[in-house]
Amino acid sequence: MTQRLSFPATAPAGYRAVYGLSEYVKANVEHRLMWLIELRASIINGCTFCVDMHSRDALADGEDARRLFAVGAWEDAPFFDERERAALALTDAVTRLADDGGVSDEVWDTAAKHFSEKELADILVTIAAINVWNRINVPTKTPPPSTP
Repeated sequence: MTQRLSFPATAPAGYRAVYGLSEYVKANVEHRLMWLIELRASIINGCTFCVDMHSRDALADGEDARRLFAVGAWEDAPFFDERERAALALTDAVTRLADDGGVSDEVWDTAAKHFSEKELADILVTIAAINVWNRINVPTKTPPPSTP
């Protein structure tokens, strides 16, 4: 894969703006949940850079490898609690807005049972932020670091 352009070098102010979203997320969302959301959206979007980065960061933060490997098939994996499943279902729905016709009442209501309105807002920012990164890194073919 040959990188098409370096977003940070080409648009430093844009990079800082998107990075600011990520900083907000890190300060406001439980990291264990954040890693699952970021990894799931990145898998859906096929973002090699983000899948690599967020899985490595999650492992370094103490996340269990089996859970990370199972994010791609979370619906059938026994490693996630109901709260995490609600966040993953919301991540799927928000990431696939155009494919699935939006976020169903069922998905939203399930998430609302497990999270406060503030937590839901922060989860939406998390989903939006990782989707922004994916939509920058996939078209520019941003590769993961050459050395893990």
